Amino acid sequence: MLKIEDLTVVADNKTILDKLNLTIDTGSICAIMGPNGVGKSTICKVLLNDPNYKIVKGTINYNGKIINDLPTDERARLGLFLLSQVPTAIQGVSNSEMLRIAISERTKEATDILKFHKEAKEICQKLDMPANFIHRDINAGMSGGERKKNELMHLWMLKPEFIILDEIDSGLDVDAFKIVMKSLKEYYQEYKPSILIVTHNTKVFKYLKPDVINILDNGQIIKTGTESLAKTIDETGFETFKISKSVAHE
Repeated sequence: MLKIEDLTVVADNKTILDKLNLTIDTGSICAIMGPNGVGKSTICKVLLNDPNYKIVKGTINYNGKIINDLPTDERARLGLFLLSQVPTAIQGVSNSEMLRIAISERTKEATDILKFHKEAKEICQKLDMPANFIHRDINAGMSGGERKKNELMHLWMLKPEFIILDEIDSGLDVDAFKIVMKSLKEYYQEYKPSILIVTHNTKVFKYLKPDVINILDNGQIIKTGTESLAKTIDETGFETFKISKSVAHE
Protein backbone atom coordinates (compact mmCIF):
# COMPACT_ATOMS: atom_id res chain seq x y z
CA MET A 1 0.00 0.00 0.00
CA LEU A 2 2.81 2.42 0.88
CA LYS A 3 6.35 2.40 -0.46
CA ILE A 4 8.89 5.06 0.52
CA GLU A 5 12.12 4.97 -1.47
CA ASP A 6 15.35 6.88 -0.75
CA LEU A 7 13.43 9.68 0.93
CA THR A 8 15.53 12.63 2.04
CA VAL A 9 13.70 15.43 3.87
CA VAL A 10 14.97 18.83 5.00
CA ALA A 11 13.51 21.28 7.52
CA ASP A 12 15.14 24.55 8.63
CA ASN A 13 18.16 23.72 6.43
CA LYS A 14 18.72 20.49 8.37
CA THR A 15 18.45 16.96 6.99
CA ILE A 16 15.86 15.12 9.10
CA LEU A 17 15.31 11.98 7.03
CA ASP A 18 18.24 10.56 5.09
CA LYS A 19 17.52 8.13 2.22
CA LEU A 20 14.70 6.48 4.15
CA ASN A 21 13.20 3.27 2.75
CA LEU A 22 9.97 1.79 4.10
CA THR A 23 7.28 -0.54 2.74
CA ILE A 24 3.90 -1.13 4.41
CA ASP A 25 1.63 -3.82 3.02
CA THR A 26 -2.15 -3.57 2.73
CA GLY A 27 -3.79 -4.41 6.05
CA SER A 28 -0.52 -4.61 7.97
CA ILE A 29 0.61 -2.81 11.11
CA CYS A 30 4.06 -1.25 10.97
CA ALA A 31 5.80 0.46 13.89
CA ILE A 32 8.60 3.00 13.80
CA MET A 33 10.36 3.46 17.12
CA GLY A 34 13.23 5.49 18.45
CA PRO A 35 14.10 8.12 21.05
CA ASN A 36 12.95 11.71 20.77
CA GLY A 37 14.47 13.85 18.03
CA VAL A 38 15.46 11.15 15.50
CA GLY A 39 12.85 12.01 12.83
CA LYS A 40 9.88 9.79 13.71
CA SER A 41 7.23 12.52 13.63
CA THR A 42 8.80 13.95 10.48
CA ILE A 43 7.65 10.83 8.62
CA CYS A 44 4.06 11.56 9.70
CA LYS A 45 4.30 15.19 8.64
CA VAL A 46 5.78 14.35 5.25
CA LEU A 47 3.11 11.74 4.53
CA LEU A 48 0.43 14.44 4.99
CA ASN A 49 2.49 17.11 3.18
CA ASP A 50 3.39 19.54 5.96
CA PRO A 51 4.83 22.55 4.05
CA ASN A 52 7.59 22.99 6.65
CA TYR A 53 9.23 19.75 5.49
CA LYS A 54 10.74 19.63 2.01
CA ILE A 55 11.42 16.44 0.05
CA VAL A 56 14.75 16.90 -1.72
CA LYS A 57 15.08 13.32 -2.95
CA GLY A 58 13.10 10.10 -3.16
CA THR A 59 9.45 9.12 -3.63
CA ILE A 60 6.32 8.29 -1.68
CA ASN A 61 4.24 5.72 -3.55
CA TYR A 62 0.71 5.13 -2.26
CA ASN A 63 -1.31 2.38 -3.95
CA GLY A 64 0.78 2.68 -7.10
CA LYS A 65 0.63 6.48 -7.28
CA ILE A 66 3.49 8.88 -6.55
CA ILE A 67 2.04 11.42 -4.11
CA ASN A 68 5.09 13.67 -3.54
CA ASP A 69 3.36 16.69 -5.05
CA LEU A 70 -0.21 16.00 -3.94
CA PRO A 71 -1.72 18.55 -1.52
CA THR A 72 -2.94 17.39 1.87
CA ASP A 73 -6.64 17.33 0.95
CA GLU A 74 -5.95 15.06 -2.04
CA ARG A 75 -4.01 12.66 0.16
CA ALA A 76 -6.92 12.60 2.61
CA ARG A 77 -9.31 11.78 -0.24
CA LEU A 78 -7.08 8.82 -1.09
CA GLY A 79 -7.67 7.47 2.42
CA LEU A 80 -4.74 8.73 4.53
CA PHE A 81 -5.56 9.80 8.08
CA LEU A 82 -3.25 11.24 10.75
CA LEU A 83 -4.00 11.06 14.47
CA SER A 84 -1.39 13.49 15.75
CA GLN A 85 0.24 14.07 19.13
CA VAL A 86 -1.66 17.32 19.66
CA PRO A 87 -4.73 17.54 17.38
CA THR A 88 -5.30 21.07 16.09
CA ALA A 89 -8.21 23.14 17.35
CA ILE A 90 -10.27 24.95 14.70
CA GLN A 91 -12.56 27.70 15.96
CA GLY A 92 -15.77 28.38 14.05
CA VAL A 93 -15.99 24.99 12.29
CA SER A 94 -17.99 22.24 13.95
CA ASN A 95 -17.20 18.54 13.78
CA SER A 96 -20.54 17.99 12.08
CA GLU A 97 -19.88 20.57 9.36
CA MET A 98 -16.40 19.31 8.60
CA LEU A 99 -17.32 15.63 8.59
CA ARG A 100 -20.37 16.05 6.35
CA ILE A 101 -18.29 17.94 3.79
CA ALA A 102 -15.39 15.48 4.01
CA ILE A 103 -17.67 12.46 3.59
CA SER A 104 -19.37 14.06 0.59
CA GLU A 105 -15.97 14.83 -0.95
CA ARG A 106 -14.93 11.19 -0.67
CA THR A 107 -18.23 9.57 -1.72
CA LYS A 108 -19.20 12.25 -4.29
CA GLU A 109 -22.72 12.01 -2.88
CA ALA A 110 -24.89 14.22 -0.64
CA THR A 111 -24.76 13.19 3.02
CA ASP A 112 -27.89 11.62 4.51
CA ILE A 113 -28.30 13.87 7.59
CA LEU A 114 -30.37 11.43 9.65
CA LYS A 115 -28.02 8.54 8.94
CA PHE A 116 -25.02 10.75 9.65
CA HIS A 117 -26.24 11.86 13.08
CA LYS A 118 -27.33 8.37 14.07
CA GLU A 119 -23.89 6.97 13.27
CA ALA A 120 -22.09 9.88 14.96
CA LYS A 121 -24.09 9.44 18.18
CA GLU A 122 -23.32 5.71 18.24
CA ILE A 123 -19.62 6.43 17.83
CA CYS A 124 -19.68 9.04 20.62
CA GLN A 125 -21.26 6.47 22.91
CA LYS A 126 -18.62 3.94 21.96
CA LEU A 127 -15.89 6.46 22.81
CA ASP A 128 -17.50 7.46 26.10
CA MET A 129 -17.87 11.08 24.98
CA PRO A 130 -20.96 13.35 25.06
CA ALA A 131 -23.07 13.31 21.90
CA ASN A 132 -23.03 17.12 21.80
CA PHE A 133 -19.35 16.94 20.73
CA ILE A 134 -20.72 16.36 17.24
CA HIS A 135 -21.77 20.03 17.16
CA ARG A 136 -18.77 21.50 18.97
CA ASP A 137 -15.99 23.34 17.16
CA ILE A 138 -13.21 20.96 16.15
CA ASN A 139 -11.09 20.23 19.26
CA ALA A 140 -11.79 23.72 20.65
CA GLY A 141 -11.72 23.94 24.45
CA MET A 142 -11.04 20.23 24.78
CA SER A 143 -8.52 18.45 26.99
CA GLY A 144 -5.80 16.26 25.50
CA GLY A 145 -7.86 13.11 26.02
CA GLU A 146 -11.01 14.70 24.60
CA ARG A 147 -9.12 15.82 21.50
CA LYS A 148 -7.87 12.28 20.86
CA LYS A 149 -11.40 10.89 21.27
CA ASN A 150 -12.71 13.63 18.99
CA GLU A 151 -10.18 12.66 16.33
CA LEU A 152 -11.24 9.03 16.73
CA MET A 153 -14.81 10.08 16.01
CA HIS A 154 -13.49 11.57 12.76
CA LEU A 155 -11.68 8.32 12.00
CA TRP A 156 -14.78 6.17 12.50
CA MET A 157 -16.89 8.51 10.39
CA LEU A 158 -14.39 8.92 7.53
CA LYS A 159 -13.26 5.26 7.46
CA PRO A 160 -9.69 5.81 6.18
CA GLU A 161 -7.67 2.98 4.67
CA PHE A 162 -4.27 4.11 5.95
CA ILE A 163 -3.93 5.37 9.52
CA ILE A 164 -0.88 7.18 10.90
CA LEU A 165 -0.61 7.24 14.70
CA ASP A 166 1.94 9.81 15.88
CA GLU A 167 2.77 9.23 19.56
CA ILE A 168 -0.82 8.16 20.21
CA ASP A 169 -0.26 7.89 23.98
CA SER A 170 0.83 11.53 24.28
CA GLY A 171 -1.37 13.55 26.65
CA LEU A 172 -3.56 10.61 27.69
CA ASP A 173 -4.18 9.39 31.20
CA VAL A 174 -4.47 5.66 31.86
CA ASP A 175 -8.24 5.44 31.34
CA ALA A 176 -8.27 7.58 28.19
CA PHE A 177 -5.38 5.58 26.77
CA LYS A 178 -7.32 2.33 27.19
CA ILE A 179 -10.42 3.77 25.52
CA VAL A 180 -8.43 5.15 22.59
CA MET A 181 -6.44 1.97 22.05
CA LYS A 182 -9.45 -0.34 22.37
CA SER A 183 -11.28 1.79 19.81
CA LEU A 184 -8.34 1.64 17.38
CA LYS A 185 -8.12 -2.13 17.84
CA GLU A 186 -11.84 -2.48 17.14
CA TYR A 187 -11.52 -0.31 14.03
CA TYR A 188 -8.64 -2.42 12.77
CA GLN A 189 -10.55 -5.66 13.33
CA GLU A 190 -13.58 -4.30 11.47
CA TYR A 191 -11.96 -2.50 8.52
CA LYS A 192 -8.41 -3.93 8.31
CA PRO A 193 -6.65 -0.69 7.35
CA SER A 194 -2.91 -0.35 7.10
CA ILE A 195 -1.52 1.32 10.22
CA LEU A 196 1.75 3.14 10.80
CA ILE A 197 2.52 3.49 14.51
CA VAL A 198 5.14 6.08 15.41
CA THR A 199 6.11 5.77 19.06
CA HIS A 200 8.90 5.45 21.61
CA ASN A 201 6.78 3.30 23.94
CA THR A 202 5.96 -0.38 23.43
CA LYS A 203 2.78 -0.25 25.54
CA VAL A 204 0.69 0.49 22.44
CA PHE A 205 1.59 -2.98 21.14
CA LYS A 206 -0.64 -4.55 23.79
CA TYR A 207 -3.58 -3.43 21.66
CA LEU A 208 -2.15 -3.15 18.14
CA LYS A 209 0.43 -5.84 17.48
CA PRO A 210 2.81 -4.75 14.70
CA ASP A 211 3.83 -7.11 11.93
CA VAL A 212 7.11 -5.22 11.66
CA ILE A 213 9.00 -2.97 14.09
CA ASN A 214 11.60 -0.52 12.74
CA ILE A 215 14.09 1.46 14.81
CA LEU A 216 14.95 4.91 13.48
CA ASP A 217 18.10 6.84 14.25
CA ASN A 218 19.65 9.82 12.45
CA GLY A 219 16.89 9.75 9.86
CA GLN A 220 17.47 6.14 8.84
CA ILE A 221 15.99 2.78 9.73
CA ILE A 222 18.84 0.96 11.45
CA LYS A 223 17.08 -2.18 12.71
CA THR A 224 14.01 -4.18 11.69
CA GLY A 225 12.35 -6.96 13.65
CA THR A 226 9.17 -8.25 15.23
CA GLU A 227 7.90 -8.87 18.77
CA SER A 228 11.29 -9.95 20.11
CA LEU A 229 12.73 -6.56 19.11
CA ALA A 230 10.12 -4.82 21.24
CA LYS A 231 11.17 -6.93 24.23
CA THR A 232 14.81 -5.96 23.67
CA ILE A 233 13.85 -2.28 23.61
CA ASP A 234 11.97 -2.66 26.89
CA GLU A 235 14.99 -4.32 28.49
CA THR A 236 17.86 -2.23 27.14
CA GLY A 237 16.32 0.92 25.65
CA PHE A 238 17.43 2.41 22.32
CA GLU A 239 21.06 3.03 23.20
CA THR A 240 21.98 -0.49 22.03
CA PHE A 241 20.96 0.37 18.48
CA LYS A 242 22.27 3.93 18.11
CA ILE A 243 24.72 4.75 15.36
CA SER A 244 27.03 7.71 15.04
CA LYS A 245 26.08 10.64 12.83
CA SER A 246 29.20 10.13 10.75
CA VAL A 247 28.16 6.56 9.93
CA ALA A 248 24.55 7.60 9.25
CA HIS A 249 25.53 10.14 6.60
CA GLU A 250 28.39 8.36 4.85
